[in-house]
This record gives sequence, structure tokens and C-alpha cells, in this order.
Amino acid sequence: MERGLIVFDHVKDAFIAEKVLKGAGFHIELTIPPKDFVTGCDLAISFNLNEKVGIERILIENNVRFSKILDLIKFSTEPLKLVKRFDYGDTIMFRCGAMKITIDKFDGTILNISGGGCPDVPYLFLQLVGKKIFEAKNPTLIGYSLCAYSLAKAFEEALNFYENSSRRNSSH
Repeated sequence: MERGLIVFDHVKDAFIAEKVLKGAGFHIELTIPPKDFVTGCDLAISFNLNEKVGIERILIENNVRFSKILDLIKFSTEPLKLVKRFDYGDTIMFRCGAMKITIDKFDGTILNISGGGCPDVPYLFLQLVGKKIFEAKNPTLIGYSLCAYSLAKAFEEALNFYENSSRRNSSH
């Protein structure tokens, strides 16, 4: 499937666009734009290029600001994965933007939260570190910043990883 990319000047606009487009039924994905297309915001929206006209119309009708809409085939590049995984043997770290969460691969204990520069990061650390990933609250329920949002994306990937690895281990 051919992909398009919506780039933004401000993070707030990317969040608004995500909400509006999902509310309109579009299957989109918040992502990190390739370096050459960053216009001030480190987030972009990837979408099925066949839906470009409808997506642009919905954004304009809802007064959602965006920098530009790109056809990625013309540029022969792919958006970067929003969350990256780093396996360290017994532990695994998930990074989204500047925020990182590290868990114990075997019991799901959150070992560390780091990164970002938002004022709620120390609070997120205190609320999450030492808890099991499957018992902890999603960071968006206890934080209020872009760091909390980024940490939530990494948290969700860590939770999915733990749930999937637990299923694999229990089926053996």
C-alpha cells in the first residue's frame, strides 16, 4: 500500500489531527517523519495515500493546521517507527522520542523511566518504577505532557511485548 505523510509545525496540531482523522474513521498512524521532512514537530501522520483527498478535506473542514502532505513514493523514504526496542538480555527498553521505559523481560517489572525534559517526568518515574507493567497505569492517565504521551506509546509497546512473551512462555 502506498503511504502518505502529513507533517506539522506544532505537536499540538499533530494530536488534534490524529483525533479528528480517527474520529472520521481513517486508519492512520502517528509516526516520526524522516529527518528531511521535520518542520518543527517531531510527529507526523502516516496514512493510505488512496485516502489523501478525503483526509485533506477533513483536516481543512476542521481547521486543523498542517505543514504539508507528502507522497512518500516520490521521495523513496519511509517514516520512522515511533517506538524502538532495545533488547539487553534479561531486560528490554522501549523508546519513543526522548522517553524510555525499561522492563524485566521475565516478570514485567518496570525497572526505569528516563528521558524527556517535561516537569511531570519525575512524578511518572515515582508512579511507575517498581510496578508490574500489567498492573501500572498508562502514563497518559497520570501525566499531562508530551513526555507522558511519548512514554505512553513506549509503555503500550512494552505491555504488548510482555503479554505476547508471557503467552509464548505459558504455551510451552
